[in-house]
Amino acid sequence: MRHPAAPVRPRCGTTRRACLAALTGGVLLSAGVAVRARSDMAAPPELAGELPGAHLRGSGAMRFLGMRIYDARLWAPAAVNGDGASQPLALELVYARNIKADLIVSSSLREMQRLATFSAEQSARWTQAMTPLFPNVKPGDRITGIQRPGQSARFYFNGALRGEVADAEFTRLFFGIWLSPRTSDPQLRQQLVSGGA
Repeated sequence: MRHPAAPVRPRCGTTRRACLAALTGGVLLSAGVAVRARSDMAAPPELAGELPGAHLRGSGAMRFLGMRIYDARLWAPAAVNGDGASQPLALELVYARNIKADLIVSSSLREMQRLATFSAEQSARWTQAMTPLFPNVKPGDRITGIQRPGQSARFYFNGALRGEVADAEFTRLFFGIWLSPRTSDPQLRQQLVSGGA
């Protein structure tokens, strides 16, 4: 059951569904398009100290109405099983569109609410925590999230550390947007965990 709190309304000049689709890998009506995982691709520099031994496990492009929104890449030292919640891993998003920060935050929270019920207090706390972490993005910008299982999620923007959310439940649900079997984009999930197509 969804939390009864008033929904956060995206501020954009397009439909709500298009706004949601523009932001997260777990999006209603999105169509993931495979990007072949290249085992020889170098990991982002920020992973060197955070996730030693990480290899590209899979990748896919998130598209909406034929437009590429971002490329998603899953990095991990070992194959990712189930929802990956107990494994150290990183999710790198390379954006192909301009997207406002508040839309990234509100859509992320909405997708997390699809996966679990949480309190209004958690919703407010997580919104406050995400706001300084996610800037406006433009084509070529990268946001990399690093899952520290049972502890926290760290976020980098174009290789620079933005901050951390030290909350195990937030971490599980945030990465679940892409990796949970209950994601709203199962095709992209499959590409990420199985090495692309």
